[in-house]
Amino acid sequence: MPAMKVALAVAFSALVATPAIAAAMDAAAIASAEPSKKTLSNEKPTPAGVRLQVLLDRAHFSPGEIDGRFGENARKALRAYAEARQVPASDQVTDDVWKALQADARSPMTTYTITDKDVSGPFLRRLPSKMEDMKDIPKLGYTSPREELAERFHMSEQLLAALNPGRHFDRAGETIAVVDAGEGATPAKADRVEIDKVRQTVKLFDKSNALIGFYPASVGSEDKPSPSGSLKVTEIDPNPTYRYNPAYHFKGVHSRKPFKIMPGPNNPVGTMWINLSADGYGIHGTPSPQNISKGQSHGCVRLTNWNAERVAASVAKGTPVVFTEGVYPTAAR
Repeated sequence: MPAMKVALAVAFSALVATPAIAAAMDAAAIASAEPSKKTLSNEKPTPAGVRLQVLLDRAHFSPGEIDGRFGENARKALRAYAEARQVPASDQVTDDVWKALQADARSPMTTYTITDKDVSGPFLRRLPSKMEDMKDIPKLGYTSPREELAERFHMSEQLLAALNPGRHFDRAGETIAVVDAGEGATPAKADRVEIDKVRQTVKLFDKSNALIGFYPASVGSEDKPSPSGSLKVTEIDPNPTYRYNPAYHFKGVHSRKPFKIMPGPNNPVGTMWINLSADGYGIHGTPSPQNISKGQSHGCVRLTNWNAERVAASVAKGTPVVFTEGVYPTAAR
């Protein structure tokens, strides 16, 4: 009996702790959070983690998917932002960097009322895991309103759910809390794109060689590495149809005949294709934003859909795209 009482006590403690965690992750807590070693965590989302990611994302130094965790993608964005501000790079938020980020005084949070269009679909029942199984689907849409809304606001589905306990994402008229990742100014034009195959990053530079944008990426794989040297943008194709060539010999794809996959955010190349001057290579979106910089690509440069769209807005036909193989830096701590 004593053991059973202990087990019940532990279970009850876990139940009451969960709402407390959710309650702390609200708009007021996020708006007032100050990032530090104590308030940032790679293990769980925190209000400070959300605020930091939102401010970096607005500045076009993307942490990838905003999930509230101070993971490697957030650290990459932080180091790149420090580089752009010409202050010492660090894996921690320095006073100089935080002061610069806070120049954007808008609230990191806002509310959004779900519309009829948001929930009208059509939605996929499930996203096939194999490319061959996608070829007969008329549109590679979202699998749920929650996935659609999370991507619209650059968020993970888990963070969206944590910010809205008890809310129904498939119900028009429901008002939800979301991060405000909206950009203030039109994206600056890039004079050059630099893709680092080791660091798994994409950087945009203007004519003065100033760093104006940063995005974590999945770049190539062992079986199909990305190209080297300097290429150029040859085409920008929003909402692309994906065309598979059996000569690519992608791992896990067994078709000996070409096939195509219709457009949609869950298309293998997402909502944007930026074609490069090497056959079969490009910069593109993804159906799996949570895996960016944590997995491999089929040789191309994979970004979140929203970041692929940002890059597309900054480049043009003829923009140089340089592939490098830098050594991963050790930041000051």
